[in-house]
Amino acid sequence: MQRLVEILVKGLVEHPDQVQVTAVESPRSVTFEVRVADSDMGKVIGRQGRVARAIRTVVKAAAVKDGRRVMVEFMS
Repeated sequence: MQRLVEILVKGLVEHPDQVQVTAVESPRSVTFEVRVADSDMGKVIGRQGRVARAIRTVVKAAAVKDGRRVMVEFMS
């Protein structure tokens, strides 16, 4: 799942080498903290958060198999 988040985000940014995805796990959920270069943050979030919402939707759909709650947070 973490690899999926990395692939999605790296495809959007100008500095893919600066993308960091950290998984914070709890018994029933996983939170992926995504860090990108400051200049790429707008591309990852998108207008009115549409790109961020799309990333979250894809990851949640992929997580249905695992039966765990997945959240994606974009950190600055």
